[in-house]
Amino acid sequence: MYLTTDKKKEIFETQGFNKSATDTGSPESQISLFTYRINHLTAHLKTHKKDHDTRLSLLKLVGKRRSLLDYLYREDISRYRSIIAELGLRK
Repeated sequence: MYLTTDKKKEIFETQGFNKSATDTGSPESQISLFTYRINHLTAHLKTHKKDHDTRLSLLKLVGKRRSLLDYLYREDISRYRSIIAELGLRK
């Protein structure tokens, strides 16, 4: 599988948004994990253009990430701006 538990830990540790080493539930952690998965699926779809099931999964992930970003925007604009800048996302 492309996303092992070691890789997830690495994603959570390298982003620097986590409150602790085991923090996987914060919006920043979830957004960084969704971004990694979205990038992986995007690369897959570049080679497999007719994989419509993966395309649907990608659209669902983008929607989930957008919902979390909207939540951060409403709750704490500074956290929203920092994660947008760190991950290189745009609205």
